[in-house]
Amino acid sequence: MRPFVITTDSNSDLPASYIQAHSTTIIPQYYSFGDTVYGDELNMEPAEFYQRMKNGELPGSQANNPAVIRDRFEALLQQGYDILHVAFSSALSGSYNNVCVTARDLMEDYPDSRIIVIDSLNVSLSEAIMVMQGDLYRSAGHTLEETAAYLEEFKTHMNVQFTVDDLFHLQRGGRVSKTTAVVGSALNLKPFLYVNAEGKLTSAGTVRGRKKSLRKLVDRMKETLPETPDYSIPVGIVHGNCLQDAQLVADYVRSETGFTNIIINDISPSIGTHAGPGAIGILYYGNVKEN
Repeated sequence: MRPFVITTDSNSDLPASYIQAHSTTIIPQYYSFGDTVYGDELNMEPAEFYQRMKNGELPGSQANNPAVIRDRFEALLQQGYDILHVAFSSALSGSYNNVCVTARDLMEDYPDSRIIVIDSLNVSLSEAIMVMQGDLYRSAGHTLEETAAYLEEFKTHMNVQFTVDDLFHLQRGGRVSKTTAVVGSALNLKPFLYVNAEGKLTSAGTVRGRKKSLRKLVDRMKETLPETPDYSIPVGIVHGNCLQDAQLVADYVRSETGFTNIIINDISPSIGTHAGPGAIGILYYGNVKEN
């Protein structure tokens, strides 16, 4: 039986320290300003990315590159590893399909190898938490197929709640109408969105004011936690260059839910293209997601 590794994409926002410690292979997702494409050899610090957005520049995003996927997977196969890949939600990007097609081609070229691609139906640190839990499960001696089955069930519990500070970034991505963006901004309305069971972004109403929106995130989290939460599984908090707000949300989570294992990270630019500066998300293992 061949050993296997767990891989993911840069939209997982997997912390750099974890990537380094576990030598995790990351498939880059791309973003751009004008004709300059970032995401692989060329990258931009999140703070600079969000500042440029604040200054009025409009970035774009792109799916992963099949040639890069092939190169990185093939390097692992040639080292004797099988692969379990945790992919960004297929409902939000063509990246999952790109990985599946490349995996099928590689398994034809390497008939003794196995590549399993999991559609996380999730985003950002919810993917990262799946990778972390999968690594723990694998390290306990479970096979590739057993770990894949574990993560397929695990992903149905990964909840994603988030709010944004500027409705116009959602409007550009087609998530809200221009009228909603104009009126909502005038009234200081902050929208709530979540990722549903199909991996799609879904609206969950609005609240007036930034501070209320941050508290509402934690209220929504509490509503979807089981009676006896598993405190061993980390909670993720991601932000679009608003670390102070993320730390405030983390304080709310600690005091109101009892979770202490909290990971705070930037929202990757390829996701931040659509969420914008000031976006905040909570990602956690809770009740099974609903539509």
